[in-house]
Amino acid sequence: MTPAHQNAFRGIWPAMLTPLTESLDIDHDAFAAHALKLLDAGCGGVTAFGTTGEGPSFSVAERMAAVEALVARGVPASRLMVSTSCAAPSETVALTRHAVELGVPGCLVLPPFFFKGVSDQGIIDAYRWVIDRVADPRLRLYLYHIPQVAGVGLSHHVIATLLKQYPDTIAGIKDSACDQAHSVGLANAFMPPLTVYVGFEPDLQTLGRLGSTGAISGLANFVPRLVHRLVTQPDAPTAARDQQRVKELLAIFEGFSLMPALKGVMAERDGQASWLRVRPPLVALTGDEQAELRRRLLALGLDPAHD
Repeated sequence: MTPAHQNAFRGIWPAMLTPLTESLDIDHDAFAAHALKLLDAGCGGVTAFGTTGEGPSFSVAERMAAVEALVARGVPASRLMVSTSCAAPSETVALTRHAVELGVPGCLVLPPFFFKGVSDQGIIDAYRWVIDRVADPRLRLYLYHIPQVAGVGLSHHVIATLLKQYPDTIAGIKDSACDQAHSVGLANAFMPPLTVYVGFEPDLQTLGRLGSTGAISGLANFVPRLVHRLVTQPDAPTAARDQQRVKELLAIFEGFSLMPALKGVMAERDGQASWLRVRPPLVALTGDEQAELRRRLLALGLDPAHD
């Protein structure tokens, strides 16, 4: 039996934003170009259709087609992580099986998120449904904890039970609860054999010191080098300045809806309107909001060679 943590990903796998056409379909060319640019910047891989990528706003067919389009346009399947989370476990099975059969090394999976107040046993059963029906030894599944968005979280009991039942499949935990004490508690309880990855960038340094080897980060869409240094070199001479820069970056989003604002930064960087669009129920920034974001961004400044 190979410990799952030996197969867990390393480095930065940005939680990719999803560019959209005027009809709010996925802009496959821009999506692939963004992924390839991140890989060229030194990212270990890229993550499609997580929360930052508006994953639950796209159908199963749309997500399958987009992953196939990424691979067809030169993104190696081996450097893709796909969030295959759906409210219906049967749809999660279909997306997960599709990703594994394409050669994707990891799937990020939320607990079913429509019903609230469900028991630990119900969450365990849902994950078992997925793993048992995919029934593929190549599957590496990353548990995804973001209760402030999903409305359903993962207890230590759920994680421990799934790890015991599927030690070769459960590879890690993405904790996006934005609660450092919770992330540290997960690391102390499960790392190793699992790897705990945080989505909240101010906590990267702390988890790096505890042994985390990477991150799935929204800011890494445009500051991948900064994010990489914080988690993989938490005690480097540049770490204090990098930590401060992350706080300054997050401050420019205050007062804005986060996903549209992250896309607004991409639009300023790349000059592409496809980054300004979001799927309902999210609402794009107004012209005045985009102008204010631009003002804040120019005051901060981004250094593509260093950030």
